[in-house]
Amino acid sequence: MTYENSLAFAQQLDQDDPIGSFRDRFHIPQRNGHNVIYLCGNSLGLQPKAARVALDQELDTWQNLGVEGWFDKTEGADQPWLGYHNSCKDALSHIIGADLSEVCPMNALTVNLHLLLASFYRPTEKKYKILTIKGDFPSDQYALETHIKHHNLDPADTLIEIAPRPDYGESMPGLIHTTDIQRAIAEQANSLALIWMSGLNYYTGQVYNMAAIAETARKYCVPVGFDLAHAIGNVPLRLHEWGVDFATWCSYKYLNGGPGAVSGVFVHAKHHDQNLPRLAGWWGYREDKRFDMTPGFLPAPGADGWQVSTPNILALSLHRAAISITAEAGMPALRQKSEHLTGFLEYVLSPFNAIQLLTPDDPNQRGCQLSLLVRKNGRALFNYLTEQGIIGDWREPDCIRLAPTPLYNTFEEIWRVGDALRRFL
Repeated sequence: MTYENSLAFAQQLDQDDPIGSFRDRFHIPQRNGHNVIYLCGNSLGLQPKAARVALDQELDTWQNLGVEGWFDKTEGADQPWLGYHNSCKDALSHIIGADLSEVCPMNALTVNLHLLLASFYRPTEKKYKILTIKGDFPSDQYALETHIKHHNLDPADTLIEIAPRPDYGESMPGLIHTTDIQRAIAEQANSLALIWMSGLNYYTGQVYNMAAIAETARKYCVPVGFDLAHAIGNVPLRLHEWGVDFATWCSYKYLNGGPGAVSGVFVHAKHHDQNLPRLAGWWGYREDKRFDMTPGFLPAPGADGWQVSTPNILALSLHRAAISITAEAGMPALRQKSEHLTGFLEYVLSPFNAIQLLTPDDPNQRGCQLSLLVRKNGRALFNYLTEQGIIGDWREPDCIRLAPTPLYNTFEEIWRVGDALRRFL
């Protein structure tokens, strides 16, 4: 697309936007009687208008049926609670590119990571190391360290962290070549027990080539898993086709499920009949036998077998309402608009020498987030944008992250961000 830095151009793009009407399905926060320009979906997505209706429906069921809500439903409800998680699977499978049996909404991201590591990190005397990305999200690092120590191993010797090349220098600080990851897998293959990393870097906004990494991991028979917190609902995913072994994510960012919303897991079908070790709980037991209350764990088929505790139905109702919007819009349409919105943001930022992009300029290597390196007066600029009703987020020491989200952001909003920057800079 050829961009023009004008309000009329932005408004024309909004007028021609085939999915622009989805914005009306969200509550836009207000400041001084006006809509804010909300560019923080990479941290917390906006509230769908359907969320309150969905929550009220399950509150009505609880009010009117009590415990019978597990097996019966009230007027307006489409199913009892017992199989409620299944009603989320169709949307999730489309969003991440998986079979229905490979996905299950449950728990929170780091809880799910611990459960999955218990199954997929099986160190031996020779193959015990974990390969990851240096500076990946801290919670993931803590979980990896915990499991390494649980096996009486030393993280300093066990954890292999791939860092950006020094020769990237000032031009592309923080970015990592796919070939560097692949080379490290090949070089460490004899000692690698697991590969775990983000699919999209939370700080730089770089999308890693998950398909290529999974292919290399498969070549050397090393299981690979991805943290999709910043990727799901943001970039196209085809986990089954790529042969990814397992993954987990959160749904409060681009999936708009609400603060601390329900997470989910992906476990590839090739592992479903392997009887992998796991940290078991009764909700992961075979559903047809669950209420027999007998000893000896029999896992439910597919990803459902990694469930542990009774699901939070109220949270799941919000989750289902939110992900259904993403699934309805469709990832191809969302991705197309995302590339244009993010490209327009990059374009309106380009005149400002005080701003350096940490995020790749190649659309294939980024989602909708742009990370702005502002070494001089960065915090003052961030505070100014906030005062202007432009909501992004700040990462120490000098990074502003802005995420134009295709479900609810507009091209006019992006033009207004550039106009605000022009007045400040």
